[in-house]
Amino acid sequence: MHMKTFRVLALAAAMIAAPRALAEEPIKIGALLAVSGPAAFLGAPEARTLQMLVDETNARGGIQGRKVQLVLKDTGASPEKAISFAKQLIEEEKVFAIIGPATSGETMAIKRLVEEGKTIMLSCAAAEVIVQPVAPHVFKTAQKDSHAAIKIFQQMREMKISRVGLLTSNTGFGKAGKEQIEKLAPDYGIRIVASEVYDKAATDLTAEVTKMKAAKVEAIVNWSIEPAQAIAIKNIRQLGLTIPVFQSHGFGNVEYAKAAGAAAEGVIFPAGRLHVADLLPKTNPQRAVLVAYRTGYESRFSEDASGFGGYAHDAFRILAAAIEQAGGPDRERVRAAIENMKGFVGASGVFNFSPADHNGLGLDAFELLTVKNGRFVPLSR
Repeated sequence: MHMKTFRVLALAAAMIAAPRALAEEPIKIGALLAVSGPAAFLGAPEARTLQMLVDETNARGGIQGRKVQLVLKDTGASPEKAISFAKQLIEEEKVFAIIGPATSGETMAIKRLVEEGKTIMLSCAAAEVIVQPVAPHVFKTAQKDSHAAIKIFQQMREMKISRVGLLTSNTGFGKAGKEQIEKLAPDYGIRIVASEVYDKAATDLTAEVTKMKAAKVEAIVNWSIEPAQAIAIKNIRQLGLTIPVFQSHGFGNVEYAKAAGAAAEGVIFPAGRLHVADLLPKTNPQRAVLVAYRTGYESRFSEDASGFGGYAHDAFRILAAAIEQAGGPDRERVRAAIENMKGFVGASGVFNFSPADHNGLGLDAFELLTVKNGRFVPLSR
């Protein structure tokens, strides 16, 4: 063969191969999750959920024919680590998007970073300040703090409770919850007559609960995501208080109820429907999604699925759906696809995003649950 002809054919072959090689490059998705440390009850099930979904997606051929590569960093719930790892994911790994962090404090620590890097972030944390004010590339999949507070206050009003004690952890989640509780309480005729902030690593909250008892509160709201919330419940009962105890949506892992033991019986809290999926009517749009997720997770990891894992489940599936809709990982088109996504049925609720709402969930995303015989059941049953 003539050398010139050979070079032309070789060049043509390379041009054909180039887009094919490009198409085969994986879509790199970063994850910042507290797999260890005080928020491991959140981050560990989230990390396992993501790995399961990535494996399932790749087994089906990936997204738009491209495999997904998960780059997971364990932040240990440290905002400082979250900042360092976020820089790594954006600048060195050049990830397409970030799922997480698991906590509100970490998310707020990196919100500016991801926005400056024009990197899509789907946070698994709850504080409303994550998406208020709206930042174009920042979304979250956990339900709203204010909606959790409203569900609690609606129930208190039915129970004719007016004098309330508030316990909150010294975290981003605790601070955000405290603000919402204090802001919304007067609308429901409720007075916060005692309020104590405790350390997220606390091992005894007897002193704080004693102040609640002295204030003659009619109920206690305990707003936390850490294991300390189980200790608070124990201390409340140990001090002889038989009043209702309300938890935030940060109680949505049955391990917390197990940690509190018999003291957890009767605790009331707002949560998504994952824990009661099999009790939902077959007409409920979430039922099939929830049952599939829970069955897959529990068969693979031999542990109860949690609402926290559900936040990661929704983040991944929303991102994957947006990439499909955009025809591939074009960041601006994917960002716009998420921002305008309607009727997306997830584990945490039915999402209806908009340019003004980067959470997309309404009050109806919550059910009030209670602890009965160590399990979560609907309060109404």
